[in-house]
Amino acid sequence: MASLRNIMIQSNGDSAWFGGGVYDGQVVKYLWDHGYATATGACNCVGMMGPGLGGGHGPLEGPYGMISDNFRQFNVVLANGTAIRVNETSHRDLFWGMKGAGHNFGIVTSFELNIFPRGPDTWHYQNYVWRGDKLDDVFSALNVLHGNGTTPVNMTSNFGSFLINATITEEEPVIWWTFAYRGTAEAAQQHLAAFNAIEAVYDEFGDVPYPEIALAQGNGEDDFICQDNEVRVTATAGLQVYNLTAERLIYDGFKQRVASSPALAAGCGILHEGYSTEAVNSEDPDDSAYPFRADYHLMLFQLIVPPGYNSSMVDAAWEWAGEVRAQWNDGQPGRPVNAYVNYANGFEPVEQMYGHEGWRLERLRGLKARYDPGNRFRYYNPIVRGNATSAAAYREE
Repeated sequence: MASLRNIMIQSNGDSAWFGGGVYDGQVVKYLWDHGYATATGACNCVGMMGPGLGGGHGPLEGPYGMISDNFRQFNVVLANGTAIRVNETSHRDLFWGMKGAGHNFGIVTSFELNIFPRGPDTWHYQNYVWRGDKLDDVFSALNVLHGNGTTPVNMTSNFGSFLINATITEEEPVIWWTFAYRGTAEAAQQHLAAFNAIEAVYDEFGDVPYPEIALAQGNGEDDFICQDNEVRVTATAGLQVYNLTAERLIYDGFKQRVASSPALAAGCGILHEGYSTEAVNSEDPDDSAYPFRADYHLMLFQLIVPPGYNSSMVDAAWEWAGEVRAQWNDGQPGRPVNAYVNYANGFEPVEQMYGHEGWRLERLRGLKARYDPGNRFRYYNPIVRGNATSAAAYREE
């Protein structure tokens, strides 16, 4: 797919065609340099297609929606080698499925996506590091900012992690948080005042053009989150609001690992993602296969297992991951357990990745039987698990 990285802006300026191998940083820079922007993921090193086929959250989803909300059409190669055009008038049924469950149906060689005039030219970022005693203050302020799905549209994205920063302390994790605002520092301060009032051990801020915001937030191609060839242990959950009790339990569990397993703790980052979601929430949830528009926060436990690891260390990492996932979900009683498919591991039940409504799963299984009856595309969080005959079992008579 790395050979398929061409970009062609259409003459009307409303859309562009992209090769199936383009990645976020490339797309952001190219479009910006030509006067445009579009929905991408937040991390410069990640391809557009992988996240997009599963939804595709990112910093411009507030004004424009997720990547999947902006697809116009795909060129897809099916498992039998057939090349098809998929859009609202050609294979319309599959077009619905590609927007949220697309990993299951074929290889996308190119796609057309909405694009938008670029602007504003200035984005503001502000990064903080707090000690653990400020946890309740931080998460209380975050819940106010996000307002259970009503985040100000230009308060585009914020990410925070519990992690080890040995330059500050080796005895407990710190709380690192970064905010990006689509506009000037002056306009951003009305939203950041509550965080400025919380005593931090470190903070930094600046104004940059949009293509530099990922680097300012630690999501550049060479940053920690983009490391490859590592053994990673992950777990995820989807939340509406932050539960302060759950976050305190998670933080204290991390602190205990710092004392008992410092090598393991050193490679851990417990990530919290929050976006403005106005355009995402404006979409009819039945119009695509993406099922979890009411999950306003994406949680990701991520641990890079240290070199020279053994099986007991990996087992301990998985135990910790499961503990944190359970604490997030226990903190929202009454809500179903959801797992953003792009962060899921595949051990989650299918409904936790693709939706709890029966009609949604049956529709996806029907598409699988129609377009991939041999279940060839079953290696990434599949709708239908098992051997090559399992998809065909759902074929409609």
